[in-house]
Amino acid sequence: MPMLLIKGSFKVSEKAKPDGDTVPFIPDNVADWKLVPGCEPILPAADGHANVRLEGIDALETHYGGPYGPDQHQPIGLAHQAADELLKFLGFTSIVRNPDETVTLTPADVPGFILTRGTDVYGRCVALVGRGGPPGCSGYEINVDDALLKKTANYHLVSLGLAYPTFYTGFPVSLRKVLAAAAQQARQSTPPLGVWARDVTQSGVKITKMASLTADDGAVILPKLFRRLKEYLDLNPTDPSLACLPSFLGGGADKFHMPPDSKEITGLQHAIEITNGNAVRMTHQPEEIIFVEK
Repeated sequence: MPMLLIKGSFKVSEKAKPDGDTVPFIPDNVADWKLVPGCEPILPAADGHANVRLEGIDALETHYGGPYGPDQHQPIGLAHQAADELLKFLGFTSIVRNPDETVTLTPADVPGFILTRGTDVYGRCVALVGRGGPPGCSGYEINVDDALLKKTANYHLVSLGLAYPTFYTGFPVSLRKVLAAAAQQARQSTPPLGVWARDVTQSGVKITKMASLTADDGAVILPKLFRRLKEYLDLNPTDPSLACLPSFLGGGADKFHMPPDSKEITGLQHAIEITNGNAVRMTHQPEEIIFVEK
């Protein structure tokens, strides 16, 4: 799979609140941002940085607001573990997390590179993220094979069970298989690694209030499902009933496939089950659902 290679550095500002699947990146040549394809251009900050969303993975939310309510997080210990592991992998040797979720890092920045197919609908660069010297010339496309994928932070986090595989149609099947296998190995380890030790995405979670999903000992679930549940609960915080959740999810109109069936499905309600009015589970493992890119 050819992807655009951009060389640069990772630098997290003192005001940033890093999570486990997004990291600020500054190209050595800031004009390289103009080479990234997509319907929405990348608009870098004054120092040249833009946030890079890691391709093919989803880590627990450290702060998600959505359209209806205040920021909420998933069980914060695991969420911080993913964020810290991403920074350590990239080469930051000291990470001090402050009470307001910002971090103080040593060194101030580290060299690295990204491999990108382009931007998403929000104008974010979506990429595989690597540390150190690049595997080719910056500003040019190179072929990304299984071996190169395994050297990225994306693969590293999934292999440790600190991020869920979350795939979109544009991400190549061959690379999906590599991340899916890493996730399956982490899930089947004894004991299961990272999120898989507490994951209830398929076994189900009983929703009694928002804290069911956000408390330190709350349910660990696929972040996409968390985001949809959080948005739904924000509409009526005093009523945890999931009776209207299927209609809400239908309105959200997430589109996806569940191979081997190639039929496009609209609405995440087709991938969940609700029992007893307030318990919900997904019917498939995360790597078995391929979302359609918007």
